[in-house]
Amino acid sequence: MDLRKKLVVKPGSSLKLKDIDASFHGNYKSKEDAIKDLEKNRNSMGELQQKLYGEKKHALLIVLQGIDAAGKDGVCWHVMQSMNPQGTFVKGFKQPTEIEKRHDFLWRIHPFTPGLGQVIVFNRSHYEDVLVVRVHDLVPKEVWSKRYELINDFEKMLSANNVTILKFFLYITPEEQLKRFRKRLDDPSRQWKISDADYKERAFWDEYTAAYEDMLNKCSTEQAPWYVIPSNHKWFRNVAISQIIADTLTDMHLQLPAPTVDIEEIRKLYHKAKQDKE
Repeated sequence: MDLRKKLVVKPGSSLKLKDIDASFHGNYKSKEDAIKDLEKNRNSMGELQQKLYGEKKHALLIVLQGIDAAGKDGVCWHVMQSMNPQGTFVKGFKQPTEIEKRHDFLWRIHPFTPGLGQVIVFNRSHYEDVLVVRVHDLVPKEVWSKRYELINDFEKMLSANNVTILKFFLYITPEEQLKRFRKRLDDPSRQWKISDADYKERAFWDEYTAAYEDMLNKCSTEQAPWYVIPSNHKWFRNVAISQIIADTLTDMHLQLPAPTVDIEEIRKLYHKAKQDKE
């Protein structure tokens, strides 16, 4: 199954999240089968990232959005762990600082976009400025409603500079979210993640759904597509995202750069150094 075609939000769509099965798991009949493919995909990602880093002709920006407990942190760990930290960076965007608020909403984002040869993961992103600010009326509608076009222009500019953009919306149901909240309560190793704000935000589920739908429909473009990832099954979430990343990197036709020195001359220097040591 081509998960890119299956899960992409086509530009100009009128997607409704209620029409998507958050428990969809593709052709996988078991978690074990999915984990085998996840491992294959991670190996491919690691090999391809090395070429991306060496060639320095392309960059990859991965954007993760989703409701609390959808699995953004989990994706950063389970999917990205094969990437070399030398060329990979995860940036989380929290509430803007007072200084950041004095600038346009993209001011704090641009410095963290990837340079050629880099893979950057945004754990939350510039899309918070059409999500939480909309749901909680932090800025007037006449302000946030203009941001969709500004975001599209921003991403188009990045794309024109050889930055490939993949945007993943991790979709879970309210029932699944509550189940995960319960696991956090029962697991001391996860209790540090607990916040009363998570429960307060649940009261705005419908408002967030409407904001997510507008985000997906208005900002899924040819150069920066959104993918809705059914995420009730964590194992499918991980294998689906890893497959899309691996396929995207493969399509770049990455090549390691040719040596910048005469290998035969260096070989002679090596043998001479070895003889001198002996």
